[in-house]
Amino acid sequence: MGLTFVSEPVRVRTPATSANLGPGFDSLGLALSLYDDLTARITGDRFTVSVTGEGAAELPQDETHLVVRSMLATFDELGERPAGVAVECVNRIPQARGLGSSSAAIVGGVQLARGLVRELISDEDALRIAARLEGHPDNVAPCLLGGFTIAWTEPGGARAVRLEVNRSIQATVFVPDERGLTARARAALPSSVPHADAAFNSARSALLVHALQHAPELLLAATEDRLHQSYRAESMPGTTSLIASLRSVGVAAVVSGAGPTVLALGPVPGDFYPGAAWRAEPLGVDVSGALARGSMVEHAERDPVAAGRQS
Repeated sequence: MGLTFVSEPVRVRTPATSANLGPGFDSLGLALSLYDDLTARITGDRFTVSVTGEGAAELPQDETHLVVRSMLATFDELGERPAGVAVECVNRIPQARGLGSSSAAIVGGVQLARGLVRELISDEDALRIAARLEGHPDNVAPCLLGGFTIAWTEPGGARAVRLEVNRSIQATVFVPDERGLTARARAALPSSVPHADAAFNSARSALLVHALQHAPELLLAATEDRLHQSYRAESMPGTTSLIASLRSVGVAAVVSGAGPTVLALGPVPGDFYPGAAWRAEPLGVDVSGALARGSMVEHAERDPVAAGRQS
């Protein structure tokens, strides 16, 4: 028996995310209150995309668009594709800046597909599909679930736990005009690291989980890192310099994802000037994740503790 597709449009709002948060390489992520808005409806016999905002002049408008590719992957999991879908994207998350624009597109596509079918796909399956498409779960987990997440991968796929963030914690992103490439940032990393550095990051990652929930005064120490930021410093001198400047005045600043955006956790002094190359934007922590409107998805019970599935 085939799938039943809904006739009404489905809308999804996907938050920006920051991964790593210093020491939590490929595992820790935070959802931020900057959003892309996506709408999809079943139509005709082809897939079309319209884009306004970030990336409007460069993103594809057919089945090669990442949102559509993610929708198709989700439909394929269910065993059937609709004849056509019209997708509208209003993008506000900067492209290729380390704020999870690709994860927002992937999670948005998965969520749109969930909303367009009557059969409910669990958060566990949604996370597994999104992480497979992205290649790692550190951004897709907070984008899907909201809040602060710890993600990992098991033989059956990606899993994550969602934790609350202390309400006193402020987040500011410093976004440059220049772009970064995740592949290039990963290529700068060594194949192995000293045992002492691994132990250092293990301790800081554990401390960061505690600091984000209960002890914001420990964030400066908790965001220290020896696994990835120093290796990427040469390719992002402006990012490296800004982080050093912020940390010198007591602000817990880190590379956001693969950069070049800088994430600051905690209040930034009012007289701090990052330089003309940077746009500072205060953001809240998103606590809802990528919810779909106008479909069954918004009524689903969301497990606030964990998502994922092990075969």
